[in-house]
Amino acid sequence: MSTEANQPETATEAPPPPDAQTLRRRRFLNRVCIAMGSLSVLSIAWSAVAFLLAPLASNHKSVWRTVGKVSDFKIGSTTVVTLEDASSVPWAGYVGRTAAYLRRDSETSFVCFSINCTHLGCPVRWVQTAQLFMCPCHGGVYYRNGEVAAGPPPLPLPQYQVRIRNGNVELMASPLPITRGA
Repeated sequence: MSTEANQPETATEAPPPPDAQTLRRRRFLNRVCIAMGSLSVLSIAWSAVAFLLAPLASNHKSVWRTVGKVSDFKIGSTTVVTLEDASSVPWAGYVGRTAAYLRRDSETSFVCFSINCTHLGCPVRWVQTAQLFMCPCHGGVYYRNGEVAAGPPPLPLPQYQVRIRNGNVELMASPLPITRGA
């Protein structure tokens, strides 16, 4: 017996070279993969750039919105009023409306707070018996003047400018920042 016959073959045969059609198919698929990857990267980059530049292009203007007659509000009471959001688009419909808390302090003095908590934008509610604004979502509490009393809100409630014109109470509706830090 020969020792050569018992030993396994260590050399393997090289695969046959690919034909021209296989090479064309590979080249085509490589190009498709590169194009799809490039398209994905470009779409992500475009989104990031648009997000960063959007505040520079926003042209939301402040607008006075009538929320009721002066006689509709009792001195010392805090009332929820609804108004059209200044940043709303014409086709927004119901979602283009927002709310605010309007308090009449005297015959000619009003103060108005945003309804949105400065923590994450949740709607706060006015608790008359405690004389506090409370955010039920994360435990934010604000004093009667809008200052933070407890919880995670980083800043006081944003305020609307208020004016009396022709016997009506008007608010300066402008896009208010909701979360300015958490």
